[in-house]
Amino acid sequence: MSSVLVSSPVIFPLSNSKSKSSLWSPSRRTISQLSVNNGDDIIDSSSNTPRLITFLGKGGSGKTISSVFAAQHYAMAGLSTCLVLQGQDRTADCLLNCKIDSSPTLCTRNLSVVRLETTKMLLEPLNELKKADGRLNLTQGVLEGVVGEELGVLPGMDSIFSLLALVRLLGLFGKRARKNHQNDKFDIIIYDGISTEETLRMIGASSKARLYLKYLRSMAEKSDLGRLAGPSLLRLVDEAMGISGNPSQLTGTISADIWDNLERILERGSSGSYQFGCFLVMNPNIPISISSALRYWGCAIQADTQVGGAFAIPTPHLDVESVENLKKNLYPLPFACIPNLAVDSPQDWNAIMMNNSVEGARGLLSLPASQKVSSVIFDTAKKTPFSCQVSRSQRSSYINAV
Repeated sequence: MSSVLVSSPVIFPLSNSKSKSSLWSPSRRTISQLSVNNGDDIIDSSSNTPRLITFLGKGGSGKTISSVFAAQHYAMAGLSTCLVLQGQDRTADCLLNCKIDSSPTLCTRNLSVVRLETTKMLLEPLNELKKADGRLNLTQGVLEGVVGEELGVLPGMDSIFSLLALVRLLGLFGKRARKNHQNDKFDIIIYDGISTEETLRMIGASSKARLYLKYLRSMAEKSDLGRLAGPSLLRLVDEAMGISGNPSQLTGTISADIWDNLERILERGSSGSYQFGCFLVMNPNIPISISSALRYWGCAIQADTQVGGAFAIPTPHLDVESVENLKKNLYPLPFACIPNLAVDSPQDWNAIMMNNSVEGARGLLSLPASQKVSSVIFDTAKKTPFSCQVSRSQRSSYINAV
């Protein structure tokens, strides 16, 4: 690899940058110092809500390697970090030298890991529904006879239950639901999903679900079937999920209050876009990997989230000219490289994180929100978004992606 690429802190495609943050100065390269001196670089210091970080890219571009790298970075910064994996790929297990199970396991200091398994995630909400039904006696014991272990996973369930798990970790449910999971409190949540498309849909689910909720409420309040069955079903869901926050209020909580609580949950999720951070990942040696990342950059807008930067996982054969072309394609996103790690053996993460070659990647992950470049502006006349200061062909490709 070129020495320019190895030693470069953060490769910014910004030609008129007048000042560099001390975030990347050698004297402050130690990440523990960064987290102390810049407490709001990574998370909102005025809020106790965690932040979700995910990586967008084509399969095989290095999303899992990037997720593990970011998890190690934030954990070494002193932030309580949880790496959430989906799927049976064992790359993260090898990189971390840690067995990842379906319940959060402390892998290293400040770093917990968990693998989402839908077959097991089915059981918890079912058990909560059974407990709620036992208190409310709505199904007269029919629900108690359902054996969760006999239920199979249907298409689409993986995304639904993964979304519920992330919502719980982010604390978007009511106070009572958070109280039931006091041990699952994290500053940073790194999510490595199976599909980039599904990840983007999950991030944008809150704003999209509000319209569905509106129509469901209208049907429940205006149809005979809704007025008959709606209140009982709502109370069962409310009791199981703890939406109202205080179980003692359930006897006096009417359907309208429960609908309002659901609306507030979705509103809180859709308005908390600051909690979500996305980064592009690509293999610079594969053109289709780069073009896919550019399309996901556009698709992220529909999910109401902003891409904060781009990472490449290069090979030693990558030359300076290829890097320059990549910078032009990604303009104005900040860009850095993550080392191409061997995925079949454990890694010495202390040595990796203190290496000069990853200084740029760590700086990009710690980039304050105030220094992030707004990658999109909107043409109100044409009612179309486009990337700032890019070539006409790139802008056209970007608009088509959206």
